[in-house]
Amino acid sequence: MYRHFNYNEIKPQGWLKRQLEIQAQGLSGNLDKIWPDVRDSAWIGGEREGWERVPYWLDGFIPLGCLLDDKDMQARADKYIDAILERQKPDGWICPCADDARAEYDVWAVFLIGKVLALYCEFTHGMRHTRAFDGLRRAMKCLYEEMKSGKITLFRWGKFRWFECMIPLSYLYDREPEEWIRDLAQLLKEQGEDYNAHTEAWKRPLNKWTFETHAVNLCMMLKYEAVTAKLLGTPDTGRAEELWKLLETYNGTAVGTFTGDECLSGIANNRGTELCSVAELMYTCEILYELTGKRIWAERLEKAAFNALPATISDDMWSHQYDQMVNQIACMKFPGKTFFRTNGAGAHLFGLEPHFGCCTANFNQAYPKLALNTFLRTARGIHVALLLPATLTTKINGVGVSVSVETDYPFRFSARLTVKTDAPVRFPLKLRIPAFAKNVTVNGLPHAGRGTLSIDKLWAGEETIELCFTDTPHTVNRPFGLKTVEYGPLVFSLPIETEYRMHEYERNGVERKFPYCDYELIPHSEWRYGFASDDFEVVERQGDEIPFSSKQPRLVLKAKLSRVDWDYAEGYTTVADKTPRSRTALSAPVDAELYPYGCAKLRMTEMPMVKQKK
Repeated sequence: MYRHFNYNEIKPQGWLKRQLEIQAQGLSGNLDKIWPDVRDSAWIGGEREGWERVPYWLDGFIPLGCLLDDKDMQARADKYIDAILERQKPDGWICPCADDARAEYDVWAVFLIGKVLALYCEFTHGMRHTRAFDGLRRAMKCLYEEMKSGKITLFRWGKFRWFECMIPLSYLYDREPEEWIRDLAQLLKEQGEDYNAHTEAWKRPLNKWTFETHAVNLCMMLKYEAVTAKLLGTPDTGRAEELWKLLETYNGTAVGTFTGDECLSGIANNRGTELCSVAELMYTCEILYELTGKRIWAERLEKAAFNALPATISDDMWSHQYDQMVNQIACMKFPGKTFFRTNGAGAHLFGLEPHFGCCTANFNQAYPKLALNTFLRTARGIHVALLLPATLTTKINGVGVSVSVETDYPFRFSARLTVKTDAPVRFPLKLRIPAFAKNVTVNGLPHAGRGTLSIDKLWAGEETIELCFTDTPHTVNRPFGLKTVEYGPLVFSLPIETEYRMHEYERNGVERKFPYCDYELIPHSEWRYGFASDDFEVVERQGDEIPFSSKQPRLVLKAKLSRVDWDYAEGYTTVADKTPRSRTALSAPVDAELYPYGCAKLRMTEMPMVKQKK
């Protein structure tokens, strides 16, 4: 349906650029300096982890450095890619393990480094591009030969993530359509897991770890049909939508993600959602929108990107959670049995590596890839897929064209598009208008189109398009008779006053020291409330230099709340029960401010509409 532009043609602006700068100054831009699993990885000749963590990190670090035009970051990425390619074996094997250990090496890492090399090729040219492309081709050809001979078979993560290899294979096939690529795709399909056989297991959460209910696997899995269709010559039947609905029904959250701490955990608002699943869900939505053109995937992308992603990362992006909760009244290590089904007692703390280090490396892809999907290429022109502040500089029919989007969306509901051309050139410009948008105007005039602005004309010189729209804050029904408040793509929460308690220590040779230490978040304000009214007032503010600031949000809602009888989850004193004991008001309505969910690190999001005492 769509194709992506050359990634070097897209540059972030405004709040998006600022968010990426914060990321570069935080963990993402410094893991190769402070974290042994990247700094001393076996991928570059060290003795630390030699599987998924360096590829995960590079998958975000490479586009981050290029989007910001940061020469130091680009040079460091080059250093890692060079070191990996220098260690590639003569037959093409690329992962850091002994030749006689290949059969025991989980080839999920092969898929992942393949994705990284394909991404790296998109940003490079000349000898660097040629070398990386050759390394990618040889790595995939080696995997083909090893699987064809039976020396390697899929197991564990590789078996359950087989479709991820279709991304580097499609990249190769689009440029060198050799038959072995399709043969490898078929081998992967034959040995890979069919998730359709496991859907019944998604309907009732278990305190048991399984691959088929692992939330990150499932967020990746949703795109399996779309990414395999071309190479396998099979139709895309839209199965992704059916699977999404099933997961949403039994494990959906108020912010468009799925519970999974780590495996599917049901619909209760106090269950965890792993950060890796948020990053991979965003990537899946990006791929599905590009390949299918179905608007729902862009809408779902926005909801996760503007809510779940910032909520689980600190303002300075030096720390993150492994698990976030929709109703999250404290982030304190459980002194006894963990509340999470399959994660540890400190998985919801903010830190360097609160549980497994996969999220430490993998969350880095989320914001950069979001930026790269702002603009998509149509058959004849340009599609503004996401209302994000960014600029595209490209050529249409040989003529230089730039499209700049100035906007504070999702904090404001307007945008200015400026189109510049070096010479007159005809092409269609298509803009996706968010589904919630009401009272849409274009250059001050009402726009009757449903969800899309399309202008197919001869563009000359410089032209500006002013887009405005509105929405009304409203409640949305959630399970157990609770409600959330939404305004545009944002979900709103009652913020809880928070004390950050810092912990510096060393474990397994990994230092946690400021700024990459661990934090417990201690609550210091009341959380037992319900909505006393469904009328909300929108307040737009200046904010600070942090787009999703937990201290000075750019947008808040004024609300009326009343106290209710709400206890802790049984056996815990830092987890709110999923529902209150009563929905009868214990106090007169009080004035409160609701923050965007992504700004409220401690929060109550799903609350009842209370009954006032007569």
